[in-house]
Amino acid sequence: MNDSFPPISNSQCGSPEHTVHRRLFLQGSMAASLASVASFSGLFSIPTYAEQVQKRSKKVILLWLCGAPSQFETWDPKPGTSMGGPFGAIQTVLPGIQISSLMPKCATILNKFTIIRSMQTEPSEHFQGIDVMTRGEKPRPPFMRPILGSVVAEQLGHLDSPVPQFVLLDPCPEGNEFKAFKAGNWAGWLGAEYGPVRAGGEYSIPDLARPENLTETDFSDREALRQFFSRKFENDRNSAAAAAYNAAFNRVQGLMSCAPLFDLEQLPAADRERYGRGAFAQHALQARHLIENGSTFVMVANGMPWDNHVFQHEMHQMLVPELDNVLFQLVTDLEERSLLDDTMVIAMGEFGRTPWINDARGRDHYPKAWSMAIAGGGVQPGIIYGATDPLGVEVVENHVDNRKLFATIFSALGIEPGQSFNLPNLPTFHRVEGDVQAIPELVI
Repeated sequence: MNDSFPPISNSQCGSPEHTVHRRLFLQGSMAASLASVASFSGLFSIPTYAEQVQKRSKKVILLWLCGAPSQFETWDPKPGTSMGGPFGAIQTVLPGIQISSLMPKCATILNKFTIIRSMQTEPSEHFQGIDVMTRGEKPRPPFMRPILGSVVAEQLGHLDSPVPQFVLLDPCPEGNEFKAFKAGNWAGWLGAEYGPVRAGGEYSIPDLARPENLTETDFSDREALRQFFSRKFENDRNSAAAAAYNAAFNRVQGLMSCAPLFDLEQLPAADRERYGRGAFAQHALQARHLIENGSTFVMVANGMPWDNHVFQHEMHQMLVPELDNVLFQLVTDLEERSLLDDTMVIAMGEFGRTPWINDARGRDHYPKAWSMAIAGGGVQPGIIYGATDPLGVEVVENHVDNRKLFATIFSALGIEPGQSFNLPNLPTFHRVEGDVQAIPELVI
């Protein structure tokens, strides 16, 4: 662990009694500050906190395949057809079920997955598709629906934990296609405290160390005083803006204590090699590490490499084997650690790709019939749900849209899909609109 965060001590203050009286004056706000600036290892030496974090509760890792992968080169190959492409299909551990030959590792553990081959959604452009497949519904201005990670963090997370409950790992943390989401709108009406901590790039969070010329006691006292007056301002004025401001400060305090969690150099080199050295693979390993240590929802994005309007086969020949290995390592690791039953792994993009190849040897956007994968976290394993026609043009069995998918995900996690929300000056909204039920075959 990072030695720059030693345990809190009163030895730097002249009088322990004086320290106690100051903190009584701050009416308990100091206690929260002390916890937030304690070392990460120190936090987990506190029995009550350790017990809370280790409680069995559902968690989610979302592998967001930016740009949308082809179902033909992953979960729904059509070998020997004009649409199937050059890679063919291989037999899996599930009798009679084939997936793309580019995914030999997943073929050996497909009994751990549910594969939905009958996704059928509406948006055909990236920003709209991302909105629908991360929030579960098309926008209804001025209402901003919370993103999936914010809902899961709010429902299943521990807001008082210094470990971020919703983390977005992105090789371009300054923004790629996610610039479609304005700052602060990730969590919608839930509030800034349920938005993601966004990290990536160098696999660590910079600039979190306490200044060397500031003692821990002084730092803690300053933060406690700021927190006291900020809370008073927030309560006196019932200010949502002040609440968001305070949430941001609290998040930084938590990050200071758990910054080592974001440092992949602390993980075994063998694990890093096993996952692969690409950014997507390293972030998937980081997601596992965060979930193991207290995060509730980790979203792993990978730029926008899957949007292969040109040279589809050449690009997927590089991308799919990495995804195959990442899913294999992640699901296997979670199972070996007895975490898979309580950790849902989702792999999807915003839609699929066209059955036909365009003039630039690419596949274009196609929301009418596509595939995705889920493992663990309360979803029934070993199921291939739905089907497309022999050429993959149409869904012919058990079509699944965004609402039905989100109802199923929420139900598997123990979250009520039909919960209603009465927001000021707005019509009634529901977590999943349209009175849609979960797919019963898929929920344990």
